[in-house]
Amino acid sequence: MTRVWFLPAALADVRAAVRWYEAEQRGLGDAFALAVERAVDNVLRFPEACPVVHREARRYLIERFPYCLYFRVEGDGVIVVALLHASRDPETHLGRLPE
Repeated sequence: MTRVWFLPAALADVRAAVRWYEAEQRGLGDAFALAVERAVDNVLRFPEACPVVHREARRYLIERFPYCLYFRVEGDGVIVVALLHASRDPETHLGRLPE
C-alpha cells in the first residue's frame, strides 16, 4: 500500500481528539498525533493484519491511547473512515462508508 486518504469527517475526528488531549496536558496532543501517524504507517504496510469489523472496514487499535482507526482498503491505498474512542459504537460512524 502506498497511499492514504482521510474522509473529511475522519480528519475532523483526528483534529478533535488532538485538541482534547492537548487541553488535558500540554504535549499530549502531539503524542496522540504521532501515535495516529504510526498507526497509519502500520496500516499501509500490513492492512490485512487488521480485522474486518463492518462491511469492508477494518480496525486498527492506536497504541497508548484508547482509540481505533477505521479504514477500508481501496486499490493501492487505504481510506480512513473514522477515528473513534474505543468505547464508542462504530456502527454509528461507519455509515460514512460508501456502498
